[in-house]
Amino acid sequence: MPLTMTKRIILSLLLCTGPLALSAPAPSTVKAAAGPASGPGDAEFMALADRYIDKLYLPTQPSTATALGVHSYDDQLEDYSKAGMNRLTERLQHWEARLTAVNMANLSETVRGDHALLLSNVRSTLQSLTVLKPWQYNPDVYSSGITSSAFTLMERNFAPAEQRLRLLVAREAKMPAVLAAARINLSHPPKVYTEIALEQLPGLIGFFSKDVPLAFKDVTDSALLEQFSTSNAAVIKALTEYQQWLQNDLLPKSDGDFRIGTDNFQRKLALDEMVTTPIDQLLALDLANLHANQAEFARIAKELEPTKTVREVLAELAANHPPPDQLLSAFKDTFKGLVSFINAKHIITIPSPIPPLLEETPPFMRATTFASMDTPGPFEPTAKEAYFNVTLPEASWSDERVAQFMAQFSYPVINAVATHEAYPGHYTQFLWMFNVHDRVRKIFGANSNVEGWAHYCEQMMLDEGLAQALFPTDLRQQKFLRLGELQDALLRNARFYVGIKLHTTDMSLEDAVDFFVNEGYQSPAVGLVETKRGTSNPTYLYYTLGKLEIMKLRKDVQAKLGKHFNLQTFHDDFMKEGSPPIQIVRRAMLHDDSPAL
Repeated sequence: MPLTMTKRIILSLLLCTGPLALSAPAPSTVKAAAGPASGPGDAEFMALADRYIDKLYLPTQPSTATALGVHSYDDQLEDYSKAGMNRLTERLQHWEARLTAVNMANLSETVRGDHALLLSNVRSTLQSLTVLKPWQYNPDVYSSGITSSAFTLMERNFAPAEQRLRLLVAREAKMPAVLAAARINLSHPPKVYTEIALEQLPGLIGFFSKDVPLAFKDVTDSALLEQFSTSNAAVIKALTEYQQWLQNDLLPKSDGDFRIGTDNFQRKLALDEMVTTPIDQLLALDLANLHANQAEFARIAKELEPTKTVREVLAELAANHPPPDQLLSAFKDTFKGLVSFINAKHIITIPSPIPPLLEETPPFMRATTFASMDTPGPFEPTAKEAYFNVTLPEASWSDERVAQFMAQFSYPVINAVATHEAYPGHYTQFLWMFNVHDRVRKIFGANSNVEGWAHYCEQMMLDEGLAQALFPTDLRQQKFLRLGELQDALLRNARFYVGIKLHTTDMSLEDAVDFFVNEGYQSPAVGLVETKRGTSNPTYLYYTLGKLEIMKLRKDVQAKLGKHFNLQTFHDDFMKEGSPPIQIVRRAMLHDDSPAL
């Protein structure tokens, strides 16, 4: 299971699931919405929120601060010690009491949403620290955690390479102590967690051995390079010894259960996504959507290839890709088509005409991602460029390996990835964050909003006629685009079901893999990776969950406005709220507390 290090750095230590919010690299063409009338307690609460962010949140999460574009803590590292966990717990309990005591009647509607967002973050972190305890049960928290901390200093040129390398040396000096704390903290983890950490570690060691030096290859300060050589060698040694300890000492004692249980699952979902729908109803919603997607896939596949099975059609879908040397241009051409369609059909306002910079994935990221959007944090003062990175096949690969690699870049997948990551998905939402002048919403949010929006866009764009616009005379390509979207939707449906079942029932890992393969239309290899992810990411249902919430919100707004409903206005109004849980967005757009599902 490869290490995934994306722009959204997730510190597993705290399980702070709110996404890092985004800022725009260019002036916006969108005017911010006029805010609602202020409440008499708004200013006091926002000052309180500032104190929480400045006195607790950022100082205790320096790697997250770096990713946000706050560079006051770049030479610091998270405190992974048990004493550090206890201190943080006490401080969070203090802040929970302070936030709970706020008089909600004195807050405007928007600031009430900020209050709910902040309080949920505090309570979610407390649940992680005191109940779920990944710092006690998940060995990968430590090894991947320090790797992510290094990565935040590498991925963007927010300062000269020499300055960032000095900061990295300071962080690396603290990393061996993190792995020493792991040996004290870890107790009877689930076997699958230790196995995942062991699978990750060769890649992490290789990251520090090869990728980190490569990222700073242009530094010429000999004294600094000597310091880096010492600190980096110490990290590699500590990781190697940690790997040996996991294999020889911890793995035989790894007899814990990864399942968090029904009550903890329901509470986590309520805190992270503000969804309180009972589990049986959630499963029913997902299965209904999954079966509808399967039926539509079968219908279209039958129209395309009447004599072939679904699996055979999937294989044909994977074979429909550009030559490797035309991959970047294929993505670039897709951007143009998406933007033209969005503007022509008035799907959403794109706040800036500047597209993301399409580039080959940097060498130190190629083993971890095949396509990604790298956007700056909301407070980044210097490195404001947004990059759409695409990984290309290596020149040294065999023809067979190249063919296997390119199968994940079929034309339908390229379209779906570009829609999800760029237009009108993550990059467009990133551009809209320029118009959010609320510090709480620049930092905190919900995966069901961010990933739900991007997943919703995949279906919405085709529903609005994208396939016909791109291939007006090629019915076969139109149908393949829909099949690509449906296969992605089925993957997310399977995550939804498996995440719940793994953590609230006795579903086995083998049964989970089978569900991904047989119901989600994925390969066994993908099913295994997705199942392992689900053991430590129980609420990764947020893709389909958010998509269904947005679709219901759209339906409800349309019912309320009737003939006055406008799709672009709906999408623009959705963007103006930032990325909080959909329940908060519903309140802003419908002015009621009707359920999101």
